[in-house]
Amino acid sequence: MAEIQSNEVLVVKSETSKINAVDFSNLTFGRVFTDHMFVCDFEDGKWQSPKIMPYQALTIEPSARVFHYGQAVFEGMKAYKDDDGNIFLFRPDENYRRINKSAVRLAIPEFPESYFFDGMKTLLKLDSDWIKPGVGNSLYIRPFIIATEPAISASPAATYRFMIICSPAKAYYNEPVRVLFAEKYSRSADGGVGFAKAAGNYAAQFYPTNLAQEKGYQQIIWTDASTHDYLEEAGTMNIFFRIGDKLITAPNNDRILDGVTRKSVIQLAEDLGIDCEVRRVSVKEIKEAAKNGSLKEIFGTGTAAVVSPVSAFEHTGDVFELPEVENSYASLFKKTLMNIQHNLSEDKHGWRYGVR
Repeated sequence: MAEIQSNEVLVVKSETSKINAVDFSNLTFGRVFTDHMFVCDFEDGKWQSPKIMPYQALTIEPSARVFHYGQAVFEGMKAYKDDDGNIFLFRPDENYRRINKSAVRLAIPEFPESYFFDGMKTLLKLDSDWIKPGVGNSLYIRPFIIATEPAISASPAATYRFMIICSPAKAYYNEPVRVLFAEKYSRSADGGVGFAKAAGNYAAQFYPTNLAQEKGYQQIIWTDASTHDYLEEAGTMNIFFRIGDKLITAPNNDRILDGVTRKSVIQLAEDLGIDCEVRRVSVKEIKEAAKNGSLKEIFGTGTAAVVSPVSAFEHTGDVFELPEVENSYASLFKKTLMNIQHNLSEDKHGWRYGVR
């Protein structure tokens, strides 16, 4: 294995590549990984020298605190390649700020900005052949931090590992999803960690989501933990409602993830002259709009899903099938976002970040 130095990052290159064994036309999300990974350890009160090495299994002690107290946060990002071979990220500064915001909430040390960006760019250039051009193709990027100290006393760890792994991706949801409005279970509560991309947030969703899937629904739209009267976000997406020509989405709070795609859609709505209200959205309001025909669309937004339309929802046994809307907001936002991400249109907000 050849070792090279790239600015602050030590690179150990893989002797062989797995890429020729991958069918890029038939990918299952998050199951195939590129040849290399980024690793940086926190020891003796500081982040050590980062390195990139061949993708491989970890050796970690069973007493590592991440297994016992759940100190783990992560991010989701994508890299895109245009037809000229240029690589772009989409608003990576937002992901950098958010992983550190999540880390602080879980008493994990913040990660240095220079390591984050230099490490990611070096990794993407090294595995650039895994990023395929064409709208719909991308490389999903998963930065994460785990507590590695081998100790089972209930306190924050003294050692951590920051890593980045990458997986080639196509669409997360290929078809519109059917959703269940939460009545009993909650995703998060006031004062909790709902705003953070903490691993445990997602684990806690799996059981109620399994129950929803048994009834034929792919996702749950979570309601507020206190009353279950107000709609907040879906399991893997922020959520938007279109009543008439008006777009509505719930405001951020300490229960809702501050989604990068969500805030991009809000800005695009303003650019396109679409009225978008950020306010509390009640279950009652949406059910009444569905009954009187003014509810035109529900769609989710997220890095993996981009924009995913909802075809139906259920609440307290009432099932509502949504109409198929010509020139839907969901398709408009998805096309506009993907054109920016793939360098096919003007980027007047400076969201596209070139990897050079």
